[in-house]
Amino acid sequence: MGNGNPKLYPIYTELTECRDCYKCVRACPVKSIQVDQGRATVVRDRCISCGKCVDTCPSHAKKIRDDVYLAKQLLKTHKRVIVSLAPSYASEFSETPEAVLVALRRLGFSDISETAIGASLVSAAIDEHIRRTGSCDWISTACPSVVELVHRYHPHLIGRLSPIPSPLQCHAAYLRHLYGKDIGIVFVGPCIAKKVEADHSPGYPDIALTFRELRAWFDEEHLDLTLLQQEGITEESVGSMIPAEAGESTLYPVEGGMVATFAVGKDVFQDKAVSVSGVAHVIETLEDLRANPKDAHAPFLELLNCEGGCINGPGKSRFRSSAVSKGQAIRFTRTRIVRERPVFVPDASYVSELLDKGYGILEGSSQSGGFLLGPAPLAKFTEQEIAKALSELGKIGPGDELNCGGCGYNSCRDMAIAYLDGMAEPEMCVTRMRKLAQSKIDVLLRTLPMGVVIVDRHLDIVDCNIAFLKLFAGIDDELGSDAVDKVPGLPLQRFVPFHGEFAQQFDTSGTNGQYRLHFKGKFLKVIFFTIEHHRLVGAMFQDITTPTVRRETVVKKADAVIRKSLETVQQIASLLGENAAETEITLNSLIDAFQVPLGDGPDGFFIDTDQRGSV
Repeated sequence: MGNGNPKLYPIYTELTECRDCYKCVRACPVKSIQVDQGRATVVRDRCISCGKCVDTCPSHAKKIRDDVYLAKQLLKTHKRVIVSLAPSYASEFSETPEAVLVALRRLGFSDISETAIGASLVSAAIDEHIRRTGSCDWISTACPSVVELVHRYHPHLIGRLSPIPSPLQCHAAYLRHLYGKDIGIVFVGPCIAKKVEADHSPGYPDIALTFRELRAWFDEEHLDLTLLQQEGITEESVGSMIPAEAGESTLYPVEGGMVATFAVGKDVFQDKAVSVSGVAHVIETLEDLRANPKDAHAPFLELLNCEGGCINGPGKSRFRSSAVSKGQAIRFTRTRIVRERPVFVPDASYVSELLDKGYGILEGSSQSGGFLLGPAPLAKFTEQEIAKALSELGKIGPGDELNCGGCGYNSCRDMAIAYLDGMAEPEMCVTRMRKLAQSKIDVLLRTLPMGVVIVDRHLDIVDCNIAFLKLFAGIDDELGSDAVDKVPGLPLQRFVPFHGEFAQQFDTSGTNGQYRLHFKGKFLKVIFFTIEHHRLVGAMFQDITTPTVRRETVVKKADAVIRKSLETVQQIASLLGENAAETEITLNSLIDAFQVPLGDGPDGFFIDTDQRGSV
């Protein structure tokens, strides 16, 4: 019998598509996501297969293992291969419920049976147990994700798990009881965790597919459900369910549906069985059981990790609200109950065998149903180790622990523990990275010899350096370090009268503008640059006055040499002739080339026609 691919966990990460968002870390209720080099992967020994990461990954990097090829291989064996169809198909294929049955047969499946048959057996067994003992404080095993949660994170509660296998496992066992050991069984439903059941309990079922996989398979075989439905569905094309259609147990995928099938569940005020859905609420319930282990009135617990029940499982192919999905499931169950066609009635002798043997009905399986899961490898650290980790993350004191959740963890302390445990990286801390980036910017700005200022769209200063304040505010180095921290938020026009030039930069195409600025007797080279288009603009100011003075000195000395040379030229004019005039013209051109305007001209910008100089 096939059992999926145990080498590949049902949930995995496509690393090339994983981006630094940490959204899956935030979504994972047990923090089983390890981040390494910015990529988030599922740690198999900690995962409970709830599928939260699959639902929330914005880049769809979290994938569900595709087992369609295994189902095709099973069909090629020419065995009798039966589909165990989850009752939530009524909400998944609400517009084409009969067409999906026709399509399944066209894929090559011999028969179709409803997983709700197994649910009927489970409910009957629990009813019998309550009848015998008067109560039942078990935790349901209907949700394999809850079973994983208990085994990995609450092993002290393993003894509270129901000794009766899950509805799917009971269904597979019953089908083999009726039709022989050699049949193939393929489950189809909305649950990823059912793949874990298939992996750990080979044959119960052989393979588990999600509704997403089934729809993809239909598309591959060009089976259009809408067209099939429109062509007209006959009883012959649909065929009959084996061994019969399920009745009220088709309500199992809705929160409270399991309890509603119990005899005690018919009393709306009963307190012997309670339903809880949503992994956060389930975890709270299990924590409460840890705190109150000897509750004499402990009820049977129907725990489902998916909010609202299996109708919202991560393997469904398209979103419908809980209200719509629940309404569809209820209408489907009502139809089964009120119409006159016979529905499945549990075999009393098999129910008794189920109660007596429990997981023993699954050949080759342990009493844990094949869930050979050890506790999650959660390390413990001392307060000193945690304090050191917090320090490495930039959390020197309590005031630094913002607990913003940007890293995906509920608190900075949780993040520090995950960091020590090798599950997280320092780069995941948003505030740390922001401070680190800001400190690098600060160091860069403060060490630049040029004046730098960054302004926003409103021409308010976002940041600047001391050199800028020295140029435009006359502040010296001693006062500058304190003043720099007080400038952000102030209007640029308080410092420079030519702020209009900055405003023009927001309307350019993003190309850097280069100018010369005459300001209070100094010449400045100005280069504008865009940081965020239409949002942030910066400018660098280089004082080129000092180099200009040096050039003026060269010019004056050259002028003296020229004049002395001209005196000599006049004495030997008869020898030089016109060459003397040409020499004078050439030397005067040299003076003009070095000459720059003096510092007593009007202040303002003018285009830098010589942009070959370096900043």
